[in-house]
Amino acid sequence: MSEKKPSNLTVIAIGSIPLIMTLGNSMLVPILPKMKSELHLSQLQVSLTITVFSIVAAIFIPILGYLSDRFSRKVIIVPALFLYGIGGLLAGFASAWFSHAFVWILIGRSLQGIGAAGTAPIAMALAGDLFKGAQESRVLGLIEASNGFGKVLSPILGSLIAILAWYGVFFAFPAICVISILLTWIFIKEKSKKKAPPPFGKYVKGLLSVYKEEGRWLFTTYLAGATCLFTLFGILFYLSDVLEKQHHINGVIKGLILAIPLLVMCTTSYVTGSKIGKNQPIMKKLIVLGFLFMTISYGLLTFIKPLVLFISILALSSLGTGFVLPCINSLITNAVGAQRRGFVTSLYGSVRFLGVAIGPPVFSRLMEWSKLGMFLSIASLTFVVGLLALLLIHPNKEGAKSKNKKESNNFTSLQPVEGR
Repeated sequence: MSEKKPSNLTVIAIGSIPLIMTLGNSMLVPILPKMKSELHLSQLQVSLTITVFSIVAAIFIPILGYLSDRFSRKVIIVPALFLYGIGGLLAGFASAWFSHAFVWILIGRSLQGIGAAGTAPIAMALAGDLFKGAQESRVLGLIEASNGFGKVLSPILGSLIAILAWYGVFFAFPAICVISILLTWIFIKEKSKKKAPPPFGKYVKGLLSVYKEEGRWLFTTYLAGATCLFTLFGILFYLSDVLEKQHHINGVIKGLILAIPLLVMCTTSYVTGSKIGKNQPIMKKLIVLGFLFMTISYGLLTFIKPLVLFISILALSSLGTGFVLPCINSLITNAVGAQRRGFVTSLYGSVRFLGVAIGPPVFSRLMEWSKLGMFLSIASLTFVVGLLALLLIHPNKEGAKSKNKKESNNFTSLQPVEGR
């Protein structure tokens, strides 16, 4: 029986889900210096508003990923978006009227972290369920572009809202969540499950089998995704501080400048996702090339002082990130069958969130240490991860079938290093 092709409104609804998650961190970046001064916080404390959100999300992502495999994607996504909005309201009310506001902000951010755990990673699995072939790669590219668009929009939106009140960004979250909830509820129609989900023991055994056979390249792609997000949010944290302290740039102008490298990443992600199809050798080349661009960019930034030139060189790293992320999304989403896709993509999302979580506090320490040391450290990191991708991700050009047919492993064209 032929199935209806998902509509463009379905694609828009799926794209709205990671957009919500992205706003959770990026929209706060322009207001962090103001929050620091208004609440009398240290640099480390203010970075916790991003770190706590990301760590909580990283913890809950695998749990919600398993539940989405067992029940349905939509039944997890909608309540997660609702909880995300509630967390924003709590943080907003705390900032405006509560005593000990910072503690309540962290509680609100923790609730948002739980909500975020049920958004982008499960949206990736949902795209894998609803779309196939080149169309799936295009939608996954759109998801990453939506993620990137959120990063572009959020500094500008955050700066505009902060004109009214610095804590106004927290109240924007529930309003945006309502739109995504309506789009998801109305336009996403999941395929009905024809058989009951496997028992928990069998589910875990299947996952262990997947990671035993494909673990080397799979964990390499996890590390690559985390590295991209770690460097991206770390650099945004650094740039936000530099714009305010060294160049005395605030408000919307600051948001627009922060958006430039993100716009480059967003555009590159969309174009990459729409062009790669299922060509896994090309995906590997783009991943390695992306990390090469990041390494060159961060190495050069060590010696760059003029702001315009700094932003231009930084855009090269964003171009690299835009190459890497859509390719990784496509590889990971096709690593397993639909029954375990939610967990595998969610674990990837968890690792990405850990990258976001440690970015600001690590960069905070590196900024106190040395600009030279900071940029050389992250250039070394991206070089090593790019080298690992070159050595450990091996596309099978012949498209050989996976040996483990029992586990419904759809990732038929990547093989471990051994025997090649």
